Amino acid sequence: MLSGLSHDDAEWAPVGRALAAVRVTDAGEVQQVVRACAALSVPVVTRGAGTGLSGGANATDGCLVLDLSRMNRILEIDTENLLAVVQPGVVNNDLKAAVAEHGLWYPPDPASAPWSTIGGNVSTNAGGLCCLKYGVTRDYVLLEAVMGGPAGEYGSRVRFGRRTTKGVSGYDLTGLFVGSEGTFGVITEITLRLRPAPAAEPRTVVGAFDGLVAAGAAVALCTRRGLQPAALELLDRHCMQAVEDWKHLGIEPGAAALLLARIDAPGDAGAAEAAAVAEAFTDAGALWAEQSTDAVEAEALFDVRRLAYPALERLGPVLTEDICVPRSAVPAMLATVEEIGQRHGVRIATIAHAGDGNLHPLLITPPGDAEARRAAQAAFEELLGAAIAAGGTVTGEHGVGLLKRGGMRQELGPEVCAVQRAVKNTLDPLDLFNPGKVVGDPDAS
Repeated sequence: MLSGLSHDDAEWAPVGRALAAVRVTDAGEVQQVVRACAALSVPVVTRGAGTGLSGGANATDGCLVLDLSRMNRILEIDTENLLAVVQPGVVNNDLKAAVAEHGLWYPPDPASAPWSTIGGNVSTNAGGLCCLKYGVTRDYVLLEAVMGGPAGEYGSRVRFGRRTTKGVSGYDLTGLFVGSEGTFGVITEITLRLRPAPAAEPRTVVGAFDGLVAAGAAVALCTRRGLQPAALELLDRHCMQAVEDWKHLGIEPGAAALLLARIDAPGDAGAAEAAAVAEAFTDAGALWAEQSTDAVEAEALFDVRRLAYPALERLGPVLTEDICVPRSAVPAMLATVEEIGQRHGVRIATIAHAGDGNLHPLLITPPGDAEARRAAQAAFEELLGAAIAAGGTVTGEHGVGLLKRGGMRQELGPEVCAVQRAVKNTLDPLDLFNPGKVVGDPDAS
C-alpha cells in the first residue's frame, strides 16, 4: 500500500522511500499529523487521487505521505451566494453533478475531472477545456489550510479569502496558495465560486486539417478575429487512433488533426459565433469544417479528447508535456514539436487546449526500451526550452513538481527563484511541506 501511495502518474519522476502513510478524514486529524511531524522533523508530502503528471505528490526519503482522499465530503452548497464548500478529496465531476442539481455550474474542467480531486486541482491551479472563456481554478477558490511559519506553531488552521464578491484587504494569499503544490501547507477545506448553469445547449464546431501547423493557424485566426468559444481543443491523428483502438467508437482519423470548438452563447448569438468559428477554420485551410447538430455526437467528440491520455498510456510509458505559449505562437510551436520529435526519433502525439496556447505533446516510448527513454527525456527538455524561447512557460496547469524544476529556473531566472525561496522559507521555515518540489534546491535538476 505504501508504494502505491508514494507517487503520482508522472513517468520517470524520482520517487523517495516514505516512512509511513496516514489517511485522514478531517482537518483536526491533519493538524495532529502536522504537529507530530514538525516535532519529529519528518517531512509531509500530501496527496489526493495521485493523478498528477509532474511528480508533485511523489514521496521524498523519510517523509510521511498524508492521504486526503477520504476527506471527500461536500459540506455546503449555497445557492443564494453561488458558493460550494468542499473537502479536498472531493472528485471534480462529483462536485459538478451535485451543484447541477441546484441549477449551478463549477467551470474548471481538467481532462482528468472524472477522477482528479478538487484539492489536487487547487494545488496545481488546474485549467481544463473551458478555461479559455471561464478561467482556471485560481479564479474560483477561497480556502482553509493547516500550516506553520508565521501562522504560529505548526498545525495552525488559517483561512484565506472571503465570501464576498469583492475584497482587496491585504495581499492575495489565496492566490499564492493555489498552485503551490503542497509546499506551503495542507489544504483542508475549499470554498468555490459557482456560476448559473448555461441556459442553452452548447454548439460544437469541428474542423479537420491536413497538419498540426494548419490547425494552429486556425487557432491564431480565431484569436485575431476576436472569437472566444468556451473551449477550443486540438487532437492529432495519433490520439484519435489510440482512442479508436481502445474504445472502438467508430472514429475515422482521416485527418492529421481535429479542432473542436464549443460555443455556449444562446440563441442567435450562439449561431452567429459558431458560423464565424467554422468560417475561420475554413479560411485557415481546413479540409472541412462543420457544425454538429447532434448533442450526443458532439459530446462523444469531447469524450475522445478526454480519453486520449489514458488511451496512449496503453501503448507504453508516456512522458507528458504541459507547455504554454502565446496564442499567436501556436502554429510555430506545433511545427517545433514535430521537428523535435522527428530529430530525436520520438513518437509524439499532441493534444492541446489550443485556444489558450496550452499544448500537451505526449512522448510515447516502447516499454523497457532504455535508448528510447533517453531520447524522449532529451526531447522533453528541448521542448521546455523551445516554449521559453517562444515567450511561453514550461507548465500551464500540471505544475512544476519534480520534472520541471530545471525548466522553471531557466524560465524565471535566479532573481525570481530567490524570491520564491524566500517566500517558502517564511511560510515553512522547517521545510516540512513537500520539500524539494517546485522551488527545489538551487542545485536540483
